[in-house]
Amino acid sequence: MNKRITDLGVLKGKTLLFGGVYSNLQALEALKAIAEKENIPAENCICTGDIVGYCAQPEETVQLLKIWKAKGILGNVEIQLGENAEDCGCDFTEGSRCDGFSKLWYPFAQSKLSKNSIEYLATLPDHLTFTYAGKKAIVVHGDYFNVSEFIFKSTDWEIKGKNFEETQSDVIIAGHCGLPFNQEKDDKLWLNPGVIGMPANDGSPQVWYAILDDSNGEMKYSHYNLDYNYKLTNKLMQNGLLPEEYARTIITGIWDNTEILPAIESGLQGFGITL
Repeated sequence: MNKRITDLGVLKGKTLLFGGVYSNLQALEALKAIAEKENIPAENCICTGDIVGYCAQPEETVQLLKIWKAKGILGNVEIQLGENAEDCGCDFTEGSRCDGFSKLWYPFAQSKLSKNSIEYLATLPDHLTFTYAGKKAIVVHGDYFNVSEFIFKSTDWEIKGKNFEETQSDVIIAGHCGLPFNQEKDDKLWLNPGVIGMPANDGSPQVWYAILDDSNGEMKYSHYNLDYNYKLTNKLMQNGLLPEEYARTIITGIWDNTEILPAIESGLQGFGITL
């Protein structure tokens, strides 16, 4: 595989993990404030991709991430934008509701992004690697083999295991699926911090991120809810160009559909998330 992989070396101190900003400027602003409150430097703030997406401010979101100097990788959306492709590359089933929605938000994002933002996104690597509390970690979007692969907690560990074998990693930090989860097996950790651009189908407008902590000499991780000005995000999305269903999800915390979800995750819709 011809991949661009950037090694961040050894990271120490609290490290902020997040994904799926989805053009949600208000959520990104709130998360940056959390990082500043927790004294987490930009080089310890890591995004798992899909900076651009469903919400109304793609240009402002990309520029804020650039100014912040947080680290990040290419999601499928950034790859498609860089190639001036006609679709988001999310691997939605053709003709599905998500596929139909993407025909609205993706061209909207394309029309709003400046040349400067596209050039910035093109500088992002496919993966980041780093060592934390003696453990080797790699950041992927879907999985190591496929940027658009949907990996959930219920996904068979054998599939996850192949990623650990190929990358020789102890920790895989992933995004894309939109749901936060963690799973440990055989001294390996698959950690999805969740996304900040859309709720996690749990019935709450809050979104999710995670923080690594090595203060005791070992790697600890915690998932957190993020409060932000979701009412403003919702209002900005009601512009006649973006899917109304996604604007509604910002408020309700419930996805319009669960067509990408396995049966287990689909059955948890609206029940909240316990991590």
